[in-house]
Amino acid sequence: MVDQTTKCADVPCVYAWLYCIGDLYCTKKMFSTSSQSKHWLFSGETELAKCRTEANATYISKHRGTMTDNEVTSHFLTPVEERILSRQYEVVLRKFCAEFQPPMPKCVIGTSLVFFKRFYVNNSNMNYHPKDIMLTCVYLACKVEEFYVPIGQFVKNLRGDREKFADAILSFELTLMGKLNYHLTIHNPFRPLEGFLIDIKTRCKEIENPERMRKATEEFLERSLQSDACLIFSPSQIALAAVRFGASKEGISLDRYIKEVLLKVASDKEAENMLYQLRRVKFIVKGIENVPREQAQAIQKKLENCRNQANNPDSDVYKKRMLEKLDEEEDIRVKKRSKVSEES
Repeated sequence: MVDQTTKCADVPCVYAWLYCIGDLYCTKKMFSTSSQSKHWLFSGETELAKCRTEANATYISKHRGTMTDNEVTSHFLTPVEERILSRQYEVVLRKFCAEFQPPMPKCVIGTSLVFFKRFYVNNSNMNYHPKDIMLTCVYLACKVEEFYVPIGQFVKNLRGDREKFADAILSFELTLMGKLNYHLTIHNPFRPLEGFLIDIKTRCKEIENPERMRKATEEFLERSLQSDACLIFSPSQIALAAVRFGASKEGISLDRYIKEVLLKVASDKEAENMLYQLRRVKFIVKGIENVPREQAQAIQKKLENCRNQANNPDSDVYKKRMLEKLDEEEDIRVKKRSKVSEES
């Protein structure tokens, strides 16, 4: 991760104004002081690819044994294959959330995806199967966003062995939080979007019926969830890029609003840097391509042969480890009870 002073565009006064607009309906801390801003923004897709490649290499180095390089290539997933599989599970995650009962707020979906994307920046699909982490991300996001659903009700939205799903989700929950460094407060672009639309209605009277921009704007925002935009740009930047895109689809120019209102206090260099970031957001979001389902299925089949069995809820190794953990916890409880009895 790059330093806060160098990532994205170095335009602090402009960012401060964007944060204020985006926080019109936000009771959380300002984004600029958040763990998301300090620890989870990367310089771009190149840095993210490097982190993911390192996670892949670390796993292979630990599990290859005496395999030759050719055997490693055919047995383990490549960084590209891991990324394809992660993106496919992001699609599955969004579908699961869309069909979830009771209906799930957008913020829960956004937070779930951010958790999932963050997790696989520094962890390999081969070490933790995306299926298990995906469900755990959604369950944790429900809690974080105060849309709490008991685990029993949560797994009713799943087909299959619901008790097994519940056990897996609960067992991976602490692992997920730890891998996220317990940075669980997520700033999504949905609130900034509403802030910008209200600000445009208030300050740009010449734009007739700004609400007509909403459809294309929200479609862009939804598409951004498929990309790595949330790991590179602030929520306000993503929201403003979405509004700008939505306006262009309606033949509306937001140049005056951006330059004379949002960037009024910025120098020419700062203004140009901000506009460059908005173009970057659009480029990344528009560049997202659908993952061929057959390709993802082939990769998943390959994953079954190289995944870490110690983290596979169906494996004997995992079940033995869980039993040992339960025994250890029971021993601790017995010792505590004995100590209390002795003291009394």
